[in-house]
Amino acid sequence: MAPQAPLRLHLRTAVIIPARLASTRLPHKMLLAETGKPLIQHTYEAAIEALRPEKVVIATDHPSIRDAVLAFGGDVIMTSESCASGTDRLAEAAQQLPEFDLLLNVQGDEPEIASTSIDALIQLMEENPGHNMGTLATPIRDKAQLADPACVKVICDQTGKALYFSRSQIPFVREWDDAVLQAEPPHFLMHLGIYAYRRDFLLRIAAAPRTEVEKLESLEQLRVLSMGESIHVGVVNEASSGIDTPADYAAFVSRRLAC
Repeated sequence: MAPQAPLRLHLRTAVIIPARLASTRLPHKMLLAETGKPLIQHTYEAAIEALRPEKVVIATDHPSIRDAVLAFGGDVIMTSESCASGTDRLAEAAQQLPEFDLLLNVQGDEPEIASTSIDALIQLMEENPGHNMGTLATPIRDKAQLADPACVKVICDQTGKALYFSRSQIPFVREWDDAVLQAEPPHFLMHLGIYAYRRDFLLRIAAAPRTEVEKLESLEQLRVLSMGESIHVGVVNEASSGIDTPADYAAFVSRRLAC
């Protein structure tokens, strides 16, 4: 007897892109436009290429971002300036979108996120109705990237559930050999800036207080693990990285203008 395909429950899905004006390392980065378009527009255009979401909307706290989004024809929701994290902003926006079952957080500084990755994460959640939250990761094959605290690493158990996220190298290799970077399956995974939440779970997590480990690493996903909840991680080959520093943005501009 042939094995049955995984049960897939169709979920009405919205992609929400949190975009705040304040940014410590790269001021007003969402509005930087050396490519001819503001950074937030690149992320929005990448997201609308995905096939599965019914809606893509930007959630912002500032009129200047709202005006920029409206100028390029995007959809925008205004949220409070007091949102402490992207998760909090996502939850506030989600309350204005009650018709959607699944909410995806695509970070506004991820202009090179692959539309196929967005679709893959939605499929992961549809095929696994017991997962309340999911995210994606991609193999790390470069030692410098592994050491970079801006590259967030994740380690998973054998079922794909996240054990921990860190800016440090995890797992730590006691006796280093460059061959570990080429292992299959990969030993090291870079976390991508995308999350999927079922509605009720998102609202519950956003209402919970920040945890100490979340504050120490400055990684809001650690709130979920600290509460004893699980995050399922899908592995994809489409690597992308966020824009955190002037050097990151300069490299992005160079790649974009070379296209």
